[in-house]
Amino acid sequence: MSGATDSTGEDDGSEPDPAESDTDIDASADTEISTADTMRERADESRLKLWLLLKANRLHVTGVLAVAVFVTFVAVGSGVDGFVATLQSGDTKGALFSTMLGAIITGTTLVVTISQLVISQENGPLGDQHRRMSNTMDFRDYVGDMYDEPVPVDPSAFLREHVNAVQRRAKALRDAVAGSDDDALRTEVDEFTDSVTGNADAVRDQLDGATFGTFDVLFAALNFNYAWKIFQVERIGSDHEAAIDDEIEGRLTDLRTTLTMFGPAREHVKTLYFQWALVDLSQYILYVSVPALVVTGSLLSFVGSGPIPGTTLGVENVLWVVGAGFTASLVPFLLLVVYIARIAVVAKRTLAIGPLILRGSQR
Repeated sequence: MSGATDSTGEDDGSEPDPAESDTDIDASADTEISTADTMRERADESRLKLWLLLKANRLHVTGVLAVAVFVTFVAVGSGVDGFVATLQSGDTKGALFSTMLGAIITGTTLVVTISQLVISQENGPLGDQHRRMSNTMDFRDYVGDMYDEPVPVDPSAFLREHVNAVQRRAKALRDAVAGSDDDALRTEVDEFTDSVTGNADAVRDQLDGATFGTFDVLFAALNFNYAWKIFQVERIGSDHEAAIDDEIEGRLTDLRTTLTMFGPAREHVKTLYFQWALVDLSQYILYVSVPALVVTGSLLSFVGSGPIPGTTLGVENVLWVVGAGFTASLVPFLLLVVYIARIAVVAKRTLAIGPLILRGSQR
């Protein structure tokens, strides 16, 4: 956990007591109220890496990768002896473009299969649709008791209102313990409330104006570290059981319930986003596959049988033509890579629902 620190010192040659060491570590972890809240801080990874994998526009990333492939192809072809001579062979170009032609058709078929899987989840008999509707309305009715207003229908507003409810109940807990004789309880609840408030303010700002269909809504939800907060509520209730009266117990229960409900709310938004993103991916790949097929087929027909003479800007024309055709044929694959990369990263970071820590950087 980024909030926890490890102390190092000189090795005096003595063997530490494992039981004592484990106890010290557990105690230190349990009393660390504040922690890193944003996904970048919890992941302990570079801002640039997470921006490229998550925040950056997928189409822009695809374009950058395509340019990188083209430039690399031309640069390697210009710098490697014998590359141009080999590429001038009709057999080489023919084998390259015929292979890419088959890959495009196979990839497009795969995308159609993915679309069918996504759409199949929305289809079903009347009974299944009724259960889906009932489950949705039951959840809305349940969380509606926590809000000061009707449950919003916009995903960003819905998550924002839930974060508001968490903050309100954290402040209610602090008010409830204000008169307690347990100084440690008051101190821990104050620090915990400040942590919740700071995290809630940041997430609320990120959600403000965010539109579902973009990644902004889900990214903001991932920055609300609700799992650690659930653990802290449980730990506070256990460590200060003797000083907790009925009012404080009720406030702790209310806060824990609100935090717990953020888990399925976030997972629902994540599931909807995954479906939305996969449908977008399918559409984009279908859109770019047709031009890629035309380009690849044309090059296979017109330039695959003989050499391409001449140079432009000091570079052999065969490198420009074949590099452009090769890059165009890769665009559907690059789209698949950048979309699946984001989905895979999010899925890996949200495998556990509730207070379970899977990443070593947070332990």
